[in-house]
Amino acid sequence: MSHRIGRLLKTRVKTGKGPYVARAKREGLRSRAAFKLAEIDVKHPLLKAGARVVDLGAAPGGWSQVAAKRVGAAEGRGRVVAIDVLEMEPIAGVEFLRMDFLDAQAPQRLKTMLGGPADVVLSDMAANATGHRRTDHLKIMALAEAAAEFAREILAPGGAFLCKVLQGGTEVSLLAGLKRDFEKVRHVKPAASRADSAELYLLATGFRHRGG
Repeated sequence: MSHRIGRLLKTRVKTGKGPYVARAKREGLRSRAAFKLAEIDVKHPLLKAGARVVDLGAAPGGWSQVAAKRVGAAEGRGRVVAIDVLEMEPIAGVEFLRMDFLDAQAPQRLKTMLGGPADVVLSDMAANATGHRRTDHLKIMALAEAAAEFAREILAPGGAFLCKVLQGGTEVSLLAGLKRDFEKVRHVKPAASRADSAELYLLATGFRHRGG
């Protein structure tokens, strides 16, 4: 993990306002973000029964809830390990680590908790917005780079990586690296993302494990 990135950012999941927030409350979900992952998973199945999942920037827990339900973690059929710098209320089937993912010790802590390779690495991490478009873009792309680096270290062959980026420029180097290491790389924008938001998700599937 790059210390250059590490000192700059904090992990955080942001939620918006609108009908998805009300729906999340009705359905007992932690955030509108849950619908984003659920929609992506329907169109591009990632969360199969028995899968082992790592959720980066998990608080307040919307993605972890969806992942745990779909892999069967509460029934012992799969496993979900989550991390965030913010506290997160317990979720059945989810093992949570309160720690900044960009802490140099965090990746190894997560690997130890999972106890083996992951099938899916999720990242809904976002840095606190500054209001300066270029700065915010650089921050979120640094988080995406760090998440991708971790995914390469922990994914099993054939595994998948999903992370938040911003429209207007997934970095060429990040895309090139993912296209080299995964069979398919695409951008997706779920309906639960606000139409006026620059938020986008990068989905890489079919991890080519290089060994070593």
